Amino acid sequence: MSKILIDKIKESCISVIPITVIILILNFVLPGARLGYSLASFLIGAVLLITGMVFYSLGSEVALSPIGETIGNKVTSTKNIPLILLVGFIIGTMVTMAEPDLIVLGNQLGSIKMILIVAIALGVGLFLMLALGRVFARISLNLILIVFYLAIFVLAIFVDKKYIALAFDSGGVTTGAITVPFIMSLGVGVASVLGGKNRNENSFGVVAICSIGPVLLVLLLSLIFKPEIAVSSFGGSIETFSQLISNFTRTLFNCMKEVLIALLPISAFFLIVNGFFIRLPKQRVARILFGLLYTYIGLSIFLTGVSAGFMDMGFNLGERLVSIENNWLLVPIGMVIGAFIVLAEPAVHVLCEQVEKISDGTIKGRTLLIALSVSMMISVGLAMLRVLLNIPVYYILIPGYGIALLLTFFVPKNYTAIAFDSGGVASGPMATTFMLPLAIGAAATFSGGSTDAILSNAYGIVAFIALTPLITIQVLGLVIKIKTNKKPRITKSVLRVFDNDIIELNTER
Repeated sequence: MSKILIDKIKESCISVIPITVIILILNFVLPGARLGYSLASFLIGAVLLITGMVFYSLGSEVALSPIGETIGNKVTSTKNIPLILLVGFIIGTMVTMAEPDLIVLGNQLGSIKMILIVAIALGVGLFLMLALGRVFARISLNLILIVFYLAIFVLAIFVDKKYIALAFDSGGVTTGAITVPFIMSLGVGVASVLGGKNRNENSFGVVAICSIGPVLLVLLLSLIFKPEIAVSSFGGSIETFSQLISNFTRTLFNCMKEVLIALLPISAFFLIVNGFFIRLPKQRVARILFGLLYTYIGLSIFLTGVSAGFMDMGFNLGERLVSIENNWLLVPIGMVIGAFIVLAEPAVHVLCEQVEKISDGTIKGRTLLIALSVSMMISVGLAMLRVLLNIPVYYILIPGYGIALLLTFFVPKNYTAIAFDSGGVASGPMATTFMLPLAIGAAATFSGGSTDAILSNAYGIVAFIALTPLITIQVLGLVIKIKTNKKPRITKSVLRVFDNDIIELNTER
């Protein structure tokens, strides 16, 4: 246990410390540096992020993935397709509501938070049913991706532009650390039993399809109800020690309540299913319950650090960057931050190892990491450019997804599925907790505080970050195909890799 704990601490430090150092440098270089208790608030937030990641990662390993795998295997063994689809809908909906990235996004949207979370959760649940149904019906993943992304862009024509970026961001934040272990394990289980001769290929693509649902439902919500969205303000500077303590205490209690509400349905569902159908040994049930407790503690601490320390600093730096005379520096500085953000995401390093295994070493992990870093620099640079030039989000998303979908006709199917499944890996908690507030701060200052400008120009950055791996990984797959003059050989390790640790951040069984 001590070795596992040490590994988790190392992973968390590698995730948080580099971007923390960069933020500190920018804070002191730019005019109006935050000092005193405001700076202390950020540093405490960074420590809480590291601590929260450690507990959450342990909880994910001990509880979240085992719950998903156990329920998935039991339900799939019945070969009752309606039951499998129903369980898929329930799991997809419940676990999405517990997704920390989604909670962070919702906290920035004021009164519309719960409506948005419910719409996104229903979108994941419905499209998880579709993803599992694709396995039964042997429908091509390419066909589903093309049809539904075309539907999304056609629907976006009729939606007010201020909602479009938020809709695509909603798809990016759902493929996170809680959601994917459940739906990946369910998808792998279904494909292994009912996926036919192409079961390995059918194991992939579940996350890709689930990412479509939130975008579609948020667009429909915006089209039908046209909700009023008020972007929440950030905390501002902290002048006294009592303000510092009060801020963290109040935030901690709020986060504990939110995480409890999010995790209770998952816990109750597991206990009911286990009591009536699975009947695991008491020792294993106790282990899973302790894992859920780790998850609860970890998410509460992590979200406290995010809300009380990190997000305010990101917003403040965005304000200061566009306030200087050479405000175009927002673009190159954003690109540098983007390069380190992707290096700081633990799941990205896991992804690099997995792709190296899947390609039998043809794609080196270092090569993929460099490619993702460069593409992240470009995507964040474009996002910052939108803030300054008011570029409509679909001017970037439509060509980007057009290229990604076009590549599906030339790239081996396994690489297409892996690329789309991996689209959310780069848009992890670090992107949501710092890059988005940075963009919001810049857009709010540059536009004079216009809510429509913030929604149109700041939101969309998570969608850009999620888009780049779709192109990068497929391009690398195409390079392999051309280089070897044959379809890259996908080994039997693929199923084991994705079943074990694609989202569990380098867990050890």
